Amino acid sequence: MSGIAIYLDDTPGETRGVAVRNGRFEHLIIQSDRDVAQHRLGARSVGRIVDVQPGMKGAFVDLGAAPPLGFLPFGPGAPLAVGQKLEVEVTAEPRAGKGPTLRGLAAGEGEPRLLAGGPSVEQILDVLAPGQVPVRGLAAIQAGLEAEEEALGDGGLFGDIGLDVCVQRTRALIAVDLDLAPGAGRGKGGRARDIANRHGLIEAARLIRLKSWGGLVAIDLIGVGHDGAAIMADARAAFGADKDIVYGPVNRFGVLQLALPWRRTPLEERLAQDGPVWRSAVDMTRALRRAVLLDTGSPQIIAACNAQVADAARPLIAALGPRAALIIDSSSAPGQFRIDPA
Repeated sequence: MSGIAIYLDDTPGETRGVAVRNGRFEHLIIQSDRDVAQHRLGARSVGRIVDVQPGMKGAFVDLGAAPPLGFLPFGPGAPLAVGQKLEVEVTAEPRAGKGPTLRGLAAGEGEPRLLAGGPSVEQILDVLAPGQVPVRGLAAIQAGLEAEEEALGDGGLFGDIGLDVCVQRTRALIAVDLDLAPGAGRGKGGRARDIANRHGLIEAARLIRLKSWGGLVAIDLIGVGHDGAAIMADARAAFGADKDIVYGPVNRFGVLQLALPWRRTPLEERLAQDGPVWRSAVDMTRALRRAVLLDTGSPQIIAACNAQVADAARPLIAALGPRAALIIDSSSAPGQFRIDPA
């Protein structure tokens, strides 16, 4: 694919994949060593139905893994029954305390269990950029950190296109606000507005993908009285032709609505899902690995943290090799660590 670069950060404990298109972060895929394999997008399992909920139009499924249970929406065919076994595939990862959403494949046999894991980060990157070898090492670590920082933000000013974008998620929907921010030589007329709206849709779609968000999206466009057909064409070009995306018209207030399918766990939930101790251990391991790669002259680089984080980080740091060391610093507060040369 033209204009795309991919990075693979395989730091022990957590693997990150980053896709950059035309100089801007497009995708950040994170998989943790603590992920439940049955819950990953694309994973296939034998599941047993343990509860049928007609009011929710689906059934809860035991996948032979830690909670939460999977949820299988009703589909065509015979009604689902408690005790029934099926082969299922994850179509949406857990989020907001809910288990993975499933798709029924066929009748199943035996105890609930994993049949095939979902694609790895490297396999996902290969789909995004077929045949391209991902960049690893220091550049990949840096790309992952920068992509995370941008994904956790609300957007910002894109001076090169005279655009101010704010993307925020509430319990009900994703709210996108586009504003014109004229640069040198830019006017404030209809043409400038249309250009900013077109690029605003592109940036909003990019940021939502980067955050791994889905659900209802309300985009407050710049101005009113838009060419609905042109806005819709720009929206489809920005968000894609996924058959599960539902596009709504632009209303008289200049707001475009659409509904995006959930696929992955939202980034902010993924970063917090294993708890603060594990998060600190992984972040410290990544920082130590970065320091080892940057400082090739010191015989050893040392990470210092409190005992609880050290217990979680010890096997991860051991995998970095003999130049990476760990010591316990009882004065370190939870979530804090430092990296020092020996």
